[in-house]
Amino acid sequence: MKTLILFSSLFILSFSAHAEVYKWTDADGKVRYGDRKPVNKEADILDVVVDKPTPLKPEEKLIMYSSSWSIHCKDAREYFTSKKIPFIEYDIEQDTEANKRYTELGGKGVPLIQYKGKDMTGFSVEHFEEFYK
Repeated sequence: MKTLILFSSLFILSFSAHAEVYKWTDADGKVRYGDRKPVNKEADILDVVVDKPTPLKPEEKLIMYSSSWSIHCKDAREYFTSKKIPFIEYDIEQDTEANKRYTELGGKGVPLIQYKGKDMTGFSVEHFEEFYK
């Protein structure tokens, strides 16, 4: 019975992985697209490739150890957001595990920013742009 359920599941999943997209021109001359072949119309089947985003490797993630009161942390947060730079933020006052990691890293001020095995303490746009290259 388990084998039947397994094969049935695989059979059903194989259909969802092979969806087709059709392209045709309607009676008004407009190009249309759909997942169903139009009735009584010639339609092209499109080869659609969907790229999955490549996940960042752990060493490629930008990590910021921060505090809620620091103006430099606020500046860094706003800069990263405005430039669409993905980052992970740990508040060392609210998160005891983050505080422990921060201490183990020899943190002496905030923000402490890590990227590709490098550390940067404090924040200025000029310093960060050189660091982030």
